[in-house]
Amino acid sequence: MPLETLLLFLPACFALNLAFGPNNLLSLTNAARQGVGFAVLAGSGRLIAFAPMIAISAAGLGLLLATSAVVFNIVKLLGAAYLIYLGVRLLLSASKASLGASATLPLVSAFRQECLVALGNPKAILIFTAFFPQFVSPESYWQSFALLGALFLVLELIAIALYACLGRFVAKAAAQRLVWLTRASGFAMIAFGSLLALSRREA
Repeated sequence: MPLETLLLFLPACFALNLAFGPNNLLSLTNAARQGVGFAVLAGSGRLIAFAPMIAISAAGLGLLLATSAVVFNIVKLLGAAYLIYLGVRLLLSASKASLGASATLPLVSAFRQECLVALGNPKAILIFTAFFPQFVSPESYWQSFALLGALFLVLELIAIALYACLGRFVAKAAAQRLVWLTRASGFAMIAFGSLLALSRREA
């Protein structure tokens, strides 16, 4: 793959990795509540989800999701319902914390949340089917797609760490208001779910 192509891909891809969305909100919230290391380990759940999605896109099966309104809407609505569910869970945990109860989350549960949120967003696979092909070398299709996928996952891990550090910084700066941060995250997650449910697939 030409160096010029990689130099174009890396900043454009990292901008997508850093875009504020449900998964990055989870990293921020998990770090604020349970530390940077916890958030990064939990965030690896989305990497586990993204890896097969990239492979599916490389195989051309991602076109099914990109072209089928029925499949897209099924995945979209399931994902939206799960985001709203997570938002409600965050609000309930904030209420318990305000009463003095523990608001911690087991690592396995946080890992599963990250994975399911990634799988439940059909727009992620659309990125792989619409964005990646612009940088793939036709003469070395599989190698270049694999390289782009690996770079995406590395940049995603960096984004996870950055949001985790931001979440921990916010928590330390407003330690007495962590309950309010959790509530804000809950409302934001519900908003993400509602927007996903109401979004339309572009032709």
